[in-house]
Amino acid sequence: MSEFQTFYKNQVAPKLFESFNYTNVSKIPKLKKVVLNMGLGEAIQNIKILDAAVAELSTIAGQQPVITRAKKSISAFKLRAGMPIGCMVTLRRRKMYDFVNRLINIALPRVRDFRGISGKAFDGKGNYSLGIKEHIIFPEIDYDKIDKIKGINITLVTSAETDKEAKELLKLLGMPFRN
Repeated sequence: MSEFQTFYKNQVAPKLFESFNYTNVSKIPKLKKVVLNMGLGEAIQNIKILDAAVAELSTIAGQQPVITRAKKSISAFKLRAGMPIGCMVTLRRRKMYDFVNRLINIALPRVRDFRGISGKAFDGKGNYSLGIKEHIIFPEIDYDKIDKIKGINITLVTSAETDKEAKELLKLLGMPFRN
C-alpha cells in the first residue's frame, strides 16, 4: 500500500465518515480510477507525433497507453473512421494513488501562474475532469527531448454519489481548489 493510500485510509476516510454521517463504511467515497487522455488532431498529417505521445504518456503514467481511433469519418477534418487520433491510459489501485499524489504535490504547483483548479468541473455524478495545457509540468518528462508541447485530460472517477461529496474527498486529499 502506498503512502497516499494509507493517508486516505487513516485520515481522509474518517473525516468523510463524520462530516456526511454515513451509516456504513462502504458508503465513504473513494477514488475508483484515473483516466489520462491525450487527443492529437495533428496525428492525421504526422503519425510520428502519436509515437512520441505514447512514449511520453507511458513515462507519466508508468503504464503503456492504448491508441484511440476515430469512430466516425469527418470530411471537413480529413478524418476517416479507424484512423489513430490519440492515446489514453486508465490507472487503478497503487499506480492511481501514486499518480494522484504526484499530480497534487509536484505537477500542479509547477503550472505557470497557478492559482488553483476550478471547482466547477464535476459531471453531476461525482467525477472530476481536469485539462492540462502543457504536459511538461510532470518532472518525468525531459524538456530537451520533446518535439511539441501537448495537452492532457485527466478524469478522476470517484465512488461519490454527489458532486459535493466528491469535492470534499478531493479537497481532503489535497487538491488545490480556487476560492
